[in-house]
Amino acid sequence: MMTGRERVLAALQFQHPDRAPRDLWALPYISLFRQDELDAFYEEYPVDIGRSQLSPGQSDETVEATRQIGTYRDVWGSVWHVGEPGVVGEVKEPAIADWSALDKFQPPWDVIRNRDLSYVNQMCDSSDQFMLSDVTARPFERLQFLRGSETLYMDLGYGSTELLKLLEMVHEFYLEDIRAWCQSNVDGIVFMDDWGSNQALLINPRTWRELFKPLYKEYCDLIHAAGKFAFFHSDGHITAIYPDLIEIGIDALNSQLFCMDIEELARCYKGKITFWGEIDRQYVLPFGNPAEVEAAVRRVRRALDDGSGGVIAQCEWGKDNSRVNVETVFKTWLEPHL
Repeated sequence: MMTGRERVLAALQFQHPDRAPRDLWALPYISLFRQDELDAFYEEYPVDIGRSQLSPGQSDETVEATRQIGTYRDVWGSVWHVGEPGVVGEVKEPAIADWSALDKFQPPWDVIRNRDLSYVNQMCDSSDQFMLSDVTARPFERLQFLRGSETLYMDLGYGSTELLKLLEMVHEFYLEDIRAWCQSNVDGIVFMDDWGSNQALLINPRTWRELFKPLYKEYCDLIHAAGKFAFFHSDGHITAIYPDLIEIGIDALNSQLFCMDIEELARCYKGKITFWGEIDRQYVLPFGNPAEVEAAVRRVRRALDDGSGGVIAQCEWGKDNSRVNVETVFKTWLEPHL
């Protein structure tokens, strides 16, 4: 039987893992208020992918900040409003609401430069799971958090010089973040941006290719030069940039398959990238019954899972999802290949 690390490596390299690797994303509400259910799940379905912690017993500050209704300020200076316990909330007071704040603005360099990854290395060395970094770069989302989403779309439309200056500053921060993780013992490095609505990309694909694709390629090049794997997440309908993400070297892509044509994605890209989940979390997981969950998993498997690799059994466990539906996802992934 393969270890988790061996299983994920086999999936990423299309080398016939003994089964699809398992990965669960438990959102803050679950770890805060349903930890007993989460523990029971892990007992029944051990996952193959592990997440790095910076020190023993360290709590996730963002998770803790959502424990109750209120506000919190992130390390970049933007203020988030939490309207529901366990749900991350929204930026309502962006740090650079006006460009006049840009002259004195600096990224939170101390977060990277004062970070000690020695415990991360110990975790990696003692685990047989495939270990991932924290989420590193998220330039598009960080710009939204710093400017406010509506304002940022106006910035992109006008192509302001201030925006380009801020993007360069954010990018340099994330390059340093990724360089630090590249020196650690993690197996893969995660970066992300949510690029899609339910129907299309949020910005013109031409603008995306001009401004953001080159940044992502730099991240991938750093990650691969360190002998590690590049894991990327984006919500929404991102069919327009799937080939670009493959071109720049993304190894595993977590996307909302059910916003797109799963069978067409398989026809075009199966064997070229590892599909890192997922199962429909807008409708099936929160509102479906176990039979509908089974049908959703089987659809993904029919399209993508022929046993050769290139797929990771992943789903997200959110506030409105029952434990039985989440367990049904992974139970169905254990069925023989279709």
